[in-house]
Amino acid sequence: MALTTEIDHLHLARAIELAGRGAGRATPNPTVGAVVVRGEEVVGEGWHQVYGGPHAEVNALRAAGDAARGATLYVSLEPCAHHGHTPPCTEAIVAAGIARVVVASDDPSEKASGRGLGILRDEGIDVVVADGELATRARLGNQAFRKHARTGRPWVLFKSAMTLDGKVATPTGDSKWISGEASRHLAHEWRAAVDAVVVGVGTALADDPQLTARFDGVSRQPRRIVFDSLARLPLNSQLVSAAGVVPLTVVVSRAAHRRDVAALEAAGADVLIASGEHEPARVRSALVQLGDQGITAILLEGGPHLAGAFFDAGEIDEVRLFLAPLLVGGRAARDPLEGKGVERIAEATRALTMTCESVDSDLLISARLKEW
Repeated sequence: MALTTEIDHLHLARAIELAGRGAGRATPNPTVGAVVVRGEEVVGEGWHQVYGGPHAEVNALRAAGDAARGATLYVSLEPCAHHGHTPPCTEAIVAAGIARVVVASDDPSEKASGRGLGILRDEGIDVVVADGELATRARLGNQAFRKHARTGRPWVLFKSAMTLDGKVATPTGDSKWISGEASRHLAHEWRAAVDAVVVGVGTALADDPQLTARFDGVSRQPRRIVFDSLARLPLNSQLVSAAGVVPLTVVVSRAAHRRDVAALEAAGADVLIASGEHEPARVRSALVQLGDQGITAILLEGGPHLAGAFFDAGEIDEVRLFLAPLLVGGRAARDPLEGKGVERIAEATRALTMTCESVDSDLLISARLKEW
């Protein structure tokens, strides 16, 4: 059902905006925002601030108090009707005396889909579900939650920095730094907004990275994940050394020696065994297991070999590329994606949307490959 007034659009857009404040904090729950309006006055606002805490609807209703009776509740995602860490939001909505609920998007999870709206209608509450641009905006704000709910696997964002001639490293493997300082700061913010940062063992061996989010005000650190089929990650690496402080998962194959696996585990790393004869199959096996552990969003930082395996597995959902004003040349310089790829242009993956923006001297190209 379409929204009926410009006022509906205004308040629902505000609910979607509020939802964004929970990015990286509500996971593995979705981000949700809510606005309570009585007459022409906004009497309460809220969002899902932290996993395990009150949901957006409850926060908005508490802010509204008695003014919620007879009011309209605008919410970016359909209210839950099940018991989790908190009671169902439908119960709070009914108890508050809300007369009308306007919802931006559905909840595709099996335990929720459509149930909350049905309960509210049964209680005599007028329910309106948005369509069009606002519904799309709300869905796009929860792509990680939606993919995980539908497939059990985490949403994957591939990030890379490349030169004007499309290279991510020189023939010697040097890549520091292709992108500028502002671009690197933005990438650290992305790390803080996902559940895990992923690299291949080649990158781990070459760079000895920390893979943490480092900027003023950072509130959470992502799990660090290394795809390391033979368990070669050094025990004295920065990743392993900090495993007791920031969680580390090492994804190995069945070919990894048990002694090396045991040493990583003894050092504090979680070891996950991915099955499959080929790398794309092992990527999918690992993603299924990570999804089972509640990982809903991954930032894939490479290198090119692992990124190619993710691409061949069909598991890259969005791409963000920093294009730097540099040229390196060289036949042996590294490309951002390796793997098998496609044989014909007609088989190439076409982005659903693509945007470009300047980040100081770099150009950030963002492409969404799938919508969930």
